[in-house]
Amino acid sequence: MKRDTGTDDPRVRVRPGKASRPRTKIRPSFKEAVPARVVGVDRGRYHLRMEDGTQVTAVKARELGRGSVVVGDRVKVTGDVSGQKDTLARVVRVLDRTTELRRSTEEGDGRERVIVSNVDQMAIVTALAQPEPRTGMIDRCLVAAYDSGMKPLLVLTKADLAAPTDLVSYYDPLGVSWFVTEAQASERGLDQLLEALTGHNTVLVGHSGVGKSTLLNVLIPDADRATGHVNEVTGKGRHTSTSAVAFSLPEGGTVVDTPGVRSFGLSHVTSDNILRAFGDLAEVAEGCPRGCPHEADSLDCALSEVTDERLVARVASFRRLLSTR
Repeated sequence: MKRDTGTDDPRVRVRPGKASRPRTKIRPSFKEAVPARVVGVDRGRYHLRMEDGTQVTAVKARELGRGSVVVGDRVKVTGDVSGQKDTLARVVRVLDRTTELRRSTEEGDGRERVIVSNVDQMAIVTALAQPEPRTGMIDRCLVAAYDSGMKPLLVLTKADLAAPTDLVSYYDPLGVSWFVTEAQASERGLDQLLEALTGHNTVLVGHSGVGKSTLLNVLIPDADRATGHVNEVTGKGRHTSTSAVAFSLPEGGTVVDTPGVRSFGLSHVTSDNILRAFGDLAEVAEGCPRGCPHEADSLDCALSEVTDERLVARVASFRRLLSTR
């Protein structure tokens, strides 16, 4: 049968089309994939710890998408998982997460970034001096911890430079466990802290220069994290940790060291969850009318009636967080 060329011109010839291979929706099952945990991410390479302790380097399957794999993730891996030099495995699946520590962008455009996953504790590391403690940052971290379903711990460093009394009394009513160490992270206070970390997956969060890496090097000598100093003029620390890395504790559990942060965006957190981080104010807020926005000009807001000096400061911090959202 002569093929219709769409024209009566006998000089026109049309080549027969090639049959295309039918598409399928069947995707690989990856039944042979084995479980692992992500302990580090560095320039497109994922450092994994297999169940037998083997350290493996892997790449990510393209279909997982950008930013889909973070430190702490439990994943499924195929390929060479021997851990030998110059070998690469492939992350093909990310398993469900139990928790996510998220941070909104500073621009406040609603974008969020997952910093670490599957941790059950957040250790908020704050120096008592050099740099000076910032309660606003601590409050933000507390909000992020409660919003993510993590237990917060307050770790106060450099106690040889300043007394912890004022900061402890400020947060003690919240029932947050606190630990005190000295500038060089000596034995003082470390035993109790190590006991609180053992058996848990904990993320360290705090400003640059507060001593996170120094603390980690004492808790886990093999960590060998670089340490920096605080600028005497600005009072700010220099970034020494450039990416989140998870380390195993001697008696079980992991600690995730994160880069120092200057701010912690919370635009993704609801106002109710922010109030959860201010447990000392939640009871006062029960006297507010239904639907109270708790702002300074809110009619009959019970928070505006507090007179205790410490609670007045807490109300101011709470309202600042509400306004910066």
